[in-house]
Amino acid sequence: MACPTVQMVSIFTVILVMLCASQVYWFWRASVLIRRTVSTKSARLALGGAALGAFLLTLAYNAGWVGGKGTHVRLMPADVLLGAPFSWWLAGSLAAALLLALFWIAVWLVRAPIRIARSLAARAPEIESPARRVFLHRAANGVAAAPFVAGVYGAFHGRLNLETPRQPILLPRLPKAFEGFRIAQLSDFHIGPFMTQEQIRKYVVIANALKPDLTVVTGDFITWDPATQRAVVEALSGLAAPFGIFGCLGNHDAWAGVQGSITRLFQQAGIRILRHERVSIATQGEALNLMGIDYTSRLPMGPSNAGLVTQYLEGAGGLIDRGRVNILLSHNPNTFDRAAELGIELSLAGHTHGGQVALEFISPEIAPSRLVTPYVAGLFQKPGGQLYVNRGIGTVGAPIRLGAPPEITLFELKRG
Repeated sequence: MACPTVQMVSIFTVILVMLCASQVYWFWRASVLIRRTVSTKSARLALGGAALGAFLLTLAYNAGWVGGKGTHVRLMPADVLLGAPFSWWLAGSLAAALLLALFWIAVWLVRAPIRIARSLAARAPEIESPARRVFLHRAANGVAAAPFVAGVYGAFHGRLNLETPRQPILLPRLPKAFEGFRIAQLSDFHIGPFMTQEQIRKYVVIANALKPDLTVVTGDFITWDPATQRAVVEALSGLAAPFGIFGCLGNHDAWAGVQGSITRLFQQAGIRILRHERVSIATQGEALNLMGIDYTSRLPMGPSNAGLVTQYLEGAGGLIDRGRVNILLSHNPNTFDRAAELGIELSLAGHTHGGQVALEFISPEIAPSRLVTPYVAGLFQKPGGQLYVNRGIGTVGAPIRLGAPPEITLFELKRG
């Protein structure tokens, strides 16, 4: 088996090469279009220069080379004019180039047997009719346009189409006092211009309206900018549940270096972040054991590979209470295999965004998150435990969701 480091480097290298190649392709297509539609050389140069200048400006803004800004926690004009269009273009252009490549490969595969048969029969090659050529090029243009149209839909609807699924959880050892106990889970906030402080406050109101007994938040409160941590804590400070608000930290919290500071801010807001800790949730003389761990991964990713481990849940055995039902808050769903081995009855995770762009209506395997985990979204069961992977409410990269709507989950614990 290949080393995980080699695998991840290979995956990201391939993605980067494909992204660069797609940009070269689309610039070539644009130059061809300009030559066909603009008659004078000076006008062509002006139009081409304007298009290249706009691309370089949005690239410089999004890379942080110009603007001198941190991450906004409310939507600003620059985010609308420079941020969103650039991420929409990168995602759409890459997908469109890949689809076009697949389209023409399919056309070639269909034509190849006919050409081979005609060649073997010593017949002249078939001359393609103008009508067929026009049809193929129109079909190719439709294929190329689809990702851009889908991106607009994902930005304006899919990203905000919040779901609040009710998920029963059967636990054989559940104490009678916790029959019907309700837990709300929110995850992957990624506060920023497209998941603003005000939007998170609205989701807090929705979560509270579910009337949970306990609320958990499972990491990735920020994305990259440490300066946004106070804003997300303030937005989440309105969460309310009679048995309290608890959480764990995510990979972006670790990569931004805010694990200690954001934990203290949450503590001041009455929210307890469990960092390799446990807490007893008790009522009527009976209790559950709630555990939380920092983000860990066996895949080398992010700045300085923060959270990199050789074994998941190493040292977590001391957090388990064998006499009670154990519930684990772990941002990374990949800890589930080890959690089930340890007999942890329920794990709650996030991290994947449900794939963020998931085409599972075509195939269950078409979700980017499957590159790093088999546990993309929803409920999973295996001997020893259960896992629920929350799709989260925020986005990373392009502010787009397709086939993976944001969610706030309400669990109802039942004996069974």
